[in-house]
Amino acid sequence: MNNNLIYGKNPVCEALEKNPKRINKIYIQDGVSFDNRLKKIVELAKYNKIQIQYVNLQKFQKEFEQKVNFQGVVASVASVELISLEDFLSQEKIGYKRLVVLDEISDPHNLGAIIRTIAAVGFDGIMVPNHRSCPINATVEKISSGAINHIQIIKTTSLSASIDLLKKQNFWVIATQMAAKDNYYEIDYTDMNFALVMGSEGKGISKTILNKADFTVKLESNFESLNVSNATAVILYEALRQIRTKEKLNSK
Repeated sequence: MNNNLIYGKNPVCEALEKNPKRINKIYIQDGVSFDNRLKKIVELAKYNKIQIQYVNLQKFQKEFEQKVNFQGVVASVASVELISLEDFLSQEKIGYKRLVVLDEISDPHNLGAIIRTIAAVGFDGIMVPNHRSCPINATVEKISSGAINHIQIIKTTSLSASIDLLKKQNFWVIATQMAAKDNYYEIDYTDMNFALVMGSEGKGISKTILNKADFTVKLESNFESLNVSNATAVILYEALRQIRTKEKLNSK
């Protein structure tokens, strides 16, 4: 069976709404309660002429044995489309581009949550390295709640070289570091293209990448550092707050 799977009602429904051509087949557990979300999945699948197969509980659990709550629905899909940094940079956009860069994030729950936050604040995409990074798998899609269909995912073979290219293309690089002098809310995110670099909880950001940063920022804490997905959300929402405040002032 295809190993590229999406689990859960929201991720499957989002994929059907945003990119139905990506879906090959939908599996629904026999006897599952048909709420409005599941009814919509069936309607969208029929509209897009996507095959639905109903599977008994025992076979369903055997075929889709995963450490996630599949909510009685699974979709077999083509892999998520990944783009190069060059393609991302070549796209025209009115206003600034804002990107999150992950340095060796290995937990799919963190990756999925970060993708969800990026989509929620309306920023452009995420960049992850090919090596020593969590793959885009079913757990990532499930945790993102379909947000993975709303942002661009950039894969790179060299994070260091990609950071250099971003800087050449007028991006400011912001890296998080516990020893940083500035707090995350003390810099101005509004009038620039920026790439926010987040590191793994175990290692943080590599020294090579830190040395390329234009700003390093920290999050105040009286206890311990936040989970990387929570820390990303705090910084991105501060950036969004600044952006919206400035827009409101300029509109007067």
